[in-house]
Amino acid sequence: MLPPDAPFSPEHALWVNGVLAGMYSRSAQTPRPQPGREVVVLWASQTGNAEEFAGAVADRLSASGHRPVLAGMDDTDPGALPEGADLLLVTSTFGDGDAPDNGSDFWDRLAAEQAPRLDGVRYSVLAFGDSSYDDFCGHGRRLDDRLDELGGVRLAPRTDCEPDFEPSADAWLDEVLTALESRAAGTTESTTAPPKKPARSPRPAPITARLVGNRLLSLPGAGKEVRRFTFDTSGTPLSYEAGDALGVRPVNSPALVEEWLAVTGADGSTAVDIAGVGEVPFAEALHRHLDITRITPDLLRFVTERVRDGRELKKLLRPDNKDGLAQWSWGRQAVDVLAEHPVRADARDWAGVLKKLQPRLYSISSSPLVDAHLVSLTVSVVRYENLHGTARGGVCSPFLADADADTEVPVFVQASPHFRPPADPATPMVMIGPGTGVAPFVGFLQERRALGHRAPNWLFFGEQHRASDFYYERELTELLDEGTLARLDTAFSRDQRQKVYVQDRMREHGPELWRWLQDGAHFYVCGDASRMAKDVDRALRDIAVAHGGLGEAEAGAYVKQLAAAKRYVRDVY
Repeated sequence: MLPPDAPFSPEHALWVNGVLAGMYSRSAQTPRPQPGREVVVLWASQTGNAEEFAGAVADRLSASGHRPVLAGMDDTDPGALPEGADLLLVTSTFGDGDAPDNGSDFWDRLAAEQAPRLDGVRYSVLAFGDSSYDDFCGHGRRLDDRLDELGGVRLAPRTDCEPDFEPSADAWLDEVLTALESRAAGTTESTTAPPKKPARSPRPAPITARLVGNRLLSLPGAGKEVRRFTFDTSGTPLSYEAGDALGVRPVNSPALVEEWLAVTGADGSTAVDIAGVGEVPFAEALHRHLDITRITPDLLRFVTERVRDGRELKKLLRPDNKDGLAQWSWGRQAVDVLAEHPVRADARDWAGVLKKLQPRLYSISSSPLVDAHLVSLTVSVVRYENLHGTARGGVCSPFLADADADTEVPVFVQASPHFRPPADPATPMVMIGPGTGVAPFVGFLQERRALGHRAPNWLFFGEQHRASDFYYERELTELLDEGTLARLDTAFSRDQRQKVYVQDRMREHGPELWRWLQDGAHFYVCGDASRMAKDVDRALRDIAVAHGGLGEAEAGAYVKQLAAAKRYVRDVY
């Protein structure tokens, strides 16, 4: 609660204490009254990056003499924003351009026809994303456009961030603070010079772990190569909790680097400047620092400008031809584009157009309560052939799959503070984890067993074929036999004529699933965001209608209530 002498009007104090009741769930302290402007910082986050950086934003605003109010979007009504305050929105994107779970209600209200006008409200948006996905920072773009439609005035332009977000996010914050200072000039408000760096770093520096486990989970006949990788972090400060993700910093294969140099004719010994690294030979930059697999619009534009006939590529770059670009890119890597459309350019030009190689995040498949120094992942290894039969693959998964034992790998933990097994030993747990989505639930079950929690746990697992794709069958069967797992329901889609998926199993067992939810069960989903997560969400609403006696709108409100209470949480990608 705000102190009685806080510098707020009664209406404003009611807004802060009521609408933002959850704003201090991150253990933040009430900022001291400051003479600077009031700035509302709203965040929506699926994995925690946006939430953590929003906290860093609030810290710097406070240190700069402003009065930050930090809140999750799920705690905020757009119609109750305080008059005269500036608005900063920090958000990730979920699935196909959607709002994160804790930002969906805020977005629904903002996108509604009856949304309140925000005439003259100064705002800026920081969007987190990954340009390897089609709708890069899609939700951030939609927020930015909608606030403009409602009459808001951009305090600073929107910034879209890659997974390695710190430099871009820090630059956005610097620009926001400069805009706040310049617009406050000439007033009686006094501020201190903003510190150059956030008061806290959202992401710890990578540590070096040893790859000590590489177990093939898929069996002969499988259409996928799925492996369990285990890292030894002994002697390092790395720590994690069940539900967190592990970031892995891979390198490109030496063979692909050689092919790149051969196709482009570039000199691998030429020194190039890499942001945050400095000058390195071009060959080393290709190996360690640049993304040389992904076909990006920047790369296509670069090639189009330098080939004799760029009509095909120009057509692919049209904004209305995203589907055509996706189809054309299938089975190709960047080097394949350059082989088809030869371009001669200097190593420095290539270094300027290629994106930085980003870390890969994987859900952790272990619990530190089993062994605090061993961290495991469940990974589908990406391998395929290009249109000419040449072997191609992803960057990180083949790097790990083909690495020698005891290879040193730079890793870091990405905390997922809202994706945790129930803390209450009496709370039931339902887990939907098809394919490699089973990953975190292996850790969840290890955790509950180690803690002696006796509440029932129910896992839905699905894949193509039981004979080849039943990952962790032995471990899950043991957990079922010993009682840690109360139920295990499987859906192997290709083992019968009519395909069956986890959402179909949910509906089959709808009455019991509804009873579990009524008994307070927490409901978790991990896996594909574009289809599976949406199908599971639809099935959950259908169960609320069929077995809870709710109307369609009531079922939607019920599911939203589960999410707001942190009883329905998703780790999807």
